[in-house]
Amino acid sequence: MIRKIIHIDTEKCNGCGACARACHEGAIGMVDGKAHLLREDYCDGLGDCLPACPMDAIHFEEREAPAYDAEAVRKAQEERAKATEVDFSTKQTSVDNRANADVRLNNWPIQLKLTPVSAPCFNNAELLVAADCTAYAYAGFHGEFLRNRVALIGCPKLDGASYAPKLAQILGGNDVQTLTVLRMEVPCCGGLEFAARQALEACGRDIPLRVVTFSIDGSILEDK
Repeated sequence: MIRKIIHIDTEKCNGCGACARACHEGAIGMVDGKAHLLREDYCDGLGDCLPACPMDAIHFEEREAPAYDAEAVRKAQEERAKATEVDFSTKQTSVDNRANADVRLNNWPIQLKLTPVSAPCFNNAELLVAADCTAYAYAGFHGEFLRNRVALIGCPKLDGASYAPKLAQILGGNDVQTLTVLRMEVPCCGGLEFAARQALEACGRDIPLRVVTFSIDGSILEDK
């Protein structure tokens, strides 16, 4: 079929790999230090990779190409997520203050845009959806909130899209027990809370919601 698909100019490519990281479908890979479109059927033609390229080496073209295979992409994403899950259970922290030495991530990836909608870590999970800044603003983030929870992070202002549809799939398609949302006091963080509430309404399940708001000086303003 004739469709819109990306073209990578390997002469311009500097091998930074930014496009491969930006391609959530896994269509782009690095070969001999250059970016290449490895799977045409994984390219959705939306072009998240274009703005990531600092060399302007990626453009759209209309040509004969296989149709975008959304199901194959979904399965590949799930396989990558399983393969990158890391077991930190035997590791010890090297910092002097070991009060939270047993705190660790329970899942990977943690970026909301990258995580699959279905994964073993979501089964019977206490789900934590946190704004990127909260872990840096609040000193007790690991001990008070990350412990024993499955964490997903995001920033509505940076990502520029609603998380509600994906969160609704995660909440509705997995045995999630509770949902905790951590946000900053700044207005753009309201988008994260709003998306969580929309997702709860859409998922068809009655899941307890807790929303904690932090100030920029690191204190808790509201816990409801």
